[in-house]
Amino acid sequence: MAAHPADHVGASAPAGPQPAPPARLVAEAYEQLAGAVGGLSDEESWLPTGCTGWSVRDLMFHHLQDAQRALVALHTPAQGPPDRDAVTYWRDWAPGTAGAANGRRWARVGASMFLDLGQLRGLYLETLAAAAHAAARVAPEGTVRTQGHVLTAGDLMTTLAVEAALHHLDLVTDLPGAPGPTARCLAAVATTLDGLLGHRPAADWSDERYARVGTGRAAPTERERALLGADADRLPLFG
Repeated sequence: MAAHPADHVGASAPAGPQPAPPARLVAEAYEQLAGAVGGLSDEESWLPTGCTGWSVRDLMFHHLQDAQRALVALHTPAQGPPDRDAVTYWRDWAPGTAGAANGRRWARVGASMFLDLGQLRGLYLETLAAAAHAAARVAPEGTVRTQGHVLTAGDLMTTLAVEAALHHLDLVTDLPGAPGPTARCLAAVATTLDGLLGHRPAADWSDERYARVGTGRAAPTERERALLGADADRLPLFG
């Protein structure tokens, strides 16, 4: 796994990596994912991930759909002011809903149609590259439409990088030799979670641990719950 910034302590924000422009951030997130899947064997593609019910193949197919959505959104200018930003976008995404269950089944069925891992991986890698290329050529202050909402292109790119970093963590759960997301991408996840919570949580977490617990990928320990206080009942913040 990539090195992570210093743990969060109390309400003080750590000295972490410098933020990147949104297009650079999504390119970094996608480049790291591409590196993680580039050398996977067919056998490894059937290993479980951090997403319930999904193998590595299933997760690749799911994230392929997100990269395809990115391509469409980045080429879909919107009229009017944004109604979501890089933080509030996630308020629509709660775990345990019927939509989440339907999406889980859809990814499994869709991924199963690729009999050859090379076909799925090739499409995945070229789509990630195309989405990153498109992001670099869109003005971040322009507005775009996706999933029924209007965001600035820059905020959309940030959400794409956050999702990519989280799914990167999911991907390498049973792939200990694979590289993980970068410290800068994990910091973007932490910033998003801070925005949803309204403040920095009072827990001594690395950004990776914060990402896992804050999105329901891991449960807080009793010690962490004690540190969090009332905030513990608000988790996960999205999933």
